[in-house]
Amino acid sequence: MQLNETRAWNRFYAPGTPIDIEPVTGSLSDLLDERVAQWSDRPAIAFFDRTLSYRELGDRVSRVANGLREMGVKAGDRVALIMPNAPQHVIAFYAVLRLGAVVVEHNPLYTRDELEVQFRDHGADVVITWDKVVPTLRALPDDIRPRRIVAVDVTRAMPFAMRLALSLPIAKARESRAKLTAPAPGAIPFTKLEKSAPLPGDHPRPKASDLASLQYTSGTTGTPKGAMITHANLWANARQGAAWMPEFTRGDGRIYGLLPMFHSFGVLLSVIYSVETGSCAVLFPTFDPELVSKAAKKFPPTFVPAVPPMFDRLARVAKEGKLDLSGVVYAISGAMTLTPAIVKRWEDQAGSMLNEGYGLTETSPVALANPFTDLRKIGAIGIPFPSTDIKVVDPNEPTREVELGESGELLIHGPQVFQGYWNRPEETAATLLEGGWLRTGDLVVQDEDGFVTVVDRKKEIIITGGFNVSPSEVEQVLATVPGVAASAVVGIPRGSGAEVVTAVVVLEDGASFDEDAARETAREHLAEYKRPSAYSVWEELPTSLIGKVLRRRVRDTLIADRKATRAAEE
Repeated sequence: MQLNETRAWNRFYAPGTPIDIEPVTGSLSDLLDERVAQWSDRPAIAFFDRTLSYRELGDRVSRVANGLREMGVKAGDRVALIMPNAPQHVIAFYAVLRLGAVVVEHNPLYTRDELEVQFRDHGADVVITWDKVVPTLRALPDDIRPRRIVAVDVTRAMPFAMRLALSLPIAKARESRAKLTAPAPGAIPFTKLEKSAPLPGDHPRPKASDLASLQYTSGTTGTPKGAMITHANLWANARQGAAWMPEFTRGDGRIYGLLPMFHSFGVLLSVIYSVETGSCAVLFPTFDPELVSKAAKKFPPTFVPAVPPMFDRLARVAKEGKLDLSGVVYAISGAMTLTPAIVKRWEDQAGSMLNEGYGLTETSPVALANPFTDLRKIGAIGIPFPSTDIKVVDPNEPTREVELGESGELLIHGPQVFQGYWNRPEETAATLLEGGWLRTGDLVVQDEDGFVTVVDRKKEIIITGGFNVSPSEVEQVLATVPGVAASAVVGIPRGSGAEVVTAVVVLEDGASFDEDAARETAREHLAEYKRPSAYSVWEELPTSLIGKVLRRRVRDTLIADRKATRAAEE
């Protein structure tokens, strides 16, 4: 009998964590209304030194929703959000959902070309955007340029003295006040929507099964596309997260919003999980340890979700005595491998566990995690969340499960699994199998206890000499080489159709690269076909905004450099 048939892994759950969550029957609008009624006077959001209570959040959501309704937004419409982390982002998110419309998140640092690709796909006609992005939107081609642009001045959520300090000297305060409140040319100021009358109470409400979000992702097949995620998907994942951390006090938590809210990980934890638990989301427009240290004096963190480089940096700041992490009850890491060294560095300062979780945009986004007990296994991504089932299958024959301990592709089934890709039925069919099983594209190994360890992305596996090489395995070995701070291992194609294992390393400050030592370490720990044939030293590796190394970009750069060198030699 397969482990999945019995969910035998649940014996490792923390006390109080159920095998299944309560099924979701309402929408995220219902969730917010419940918390506004339950914890109306408690802070929902903190941004620098200002807070917004749940009552104030609910009121602003209602007013902005009505303002959007008067602009013509209706159920099913896509509304683009392009903002950094700020209170207005949370307000806009729930306002769009209240109308039954669909939120489409975008990175505010995207170029015109990057935005054009996504706008052509989702066709949003209304945008709520950071005012700095308005010129980029105005430059979009006529046929996809949104008809309504709502501009957000995020500094309006800051204390006024801080806004002045960010713009002009105090001596020009009167003049600066006018400039700070001036809307972006040709756009509707977000403040106008906030001054609308509240939305009529009888306005139709969204249902659990309605689409809530289009979250763009490279997905499991490499092409950017919109993952269709429902209200039920998102609320279920928030409930699963709450069940996973049973000691987190509802109505009294402070969740640090370090992750960008346009990313699925950030949306879930800063916008939805925080409301599910009645917590205060302490938002940061960018990751800055100095800002975190200042915020921690007034709003000490109790839950920190982040990525490994963030945890590493904050732990070092705490060791210097500049940040108090002693009140943190839970910390969870995602997006990339969490090393034992970072876990130790963090836990030495926080005194509480730092565990790794795993998920995809397509799982809203979390599906597995290490349990917050002494039975966790550092290095593994953990065991399935409540109400979640998994299979490890032959990548070439996904109906056949492999044996425990054998590498295979991870499949996931649960209430957090998305509904498919927007306007892409073929790719949806290739990713969602019969019965709602999601093909993740990740190669994993599951042990006899049910714990799962990632081998690698199926698309990033290097094929050389007829063998498969896991970049992650090689990178873990290189991490033990003195002076190496980070690495990316990729396969560079050669004429025979095979690939050459190639490593790019980044060094610690003041270190020099000893290639002989690297090769010797590889000889000690790796089979010959896995050892890098070539090494390059870079000042930094390309990463996503949440810190995940972009191996594909490393590979493309190396290939381009090789072509340029050959052309120069000819």
